[in-house]
Amino acid sequence: MNIRPVSFDHPDALKLNDEVQAEYHLRYGDGGDATALDASDFTPPRGVYLIAYDGNGRPVATGGWRSQDENGEGNEDGDAELKRMFVIEEMRGRGLARRLLTTLEDDARAAGRSRMVLETGTKQPEAIALYVSSGYEPCTKFGYYRHHESSLCYAKPL
Repeated sequence: MNIRPVSFDHPDALKLNDEVQAEYHLRYGDGGDATALDASDFTPPRGVYLIAYDGNGRPVATGGWRSQDENGEGNEDGDAELKRMFVIEEMRGRGLARRLLTTLEDDARAAGRSRMVLETGTKQPEAIALYVSSGYEPCTKFGYYRHHESSLCYAKPL
């Protein structure tokens, strides 16, 4: 796998974002994640967006983090918010998500962020298992979905 940073509005990022949104819609029936994101959210050193490419140069996984500080929506100063973690179906179960997660944590730590936070949902048991097995623990809900019953938020000190 070749993991490299790209802009959130890169064509490969847009393609994978469309795929993850379709999966969210399939699982939740709500049209996908409505959290506002902008390409500038992932511009170093305030964030990064990564795509993993297979040996043929095909984009197969994605994930990013963006800086968050205390904002009245449950975030704390020093937060790095994990966004758009996704592995295409045929590449799942190979440790790629865990490798991306570790790379993102290392990058956020190097940028001076003190805590990685994420929001997922009750209908994403695979994601929950990944995060819990990677040392994430439930935290105060934050962000766009903080008032939704199906929202689950996790954090890990960096």
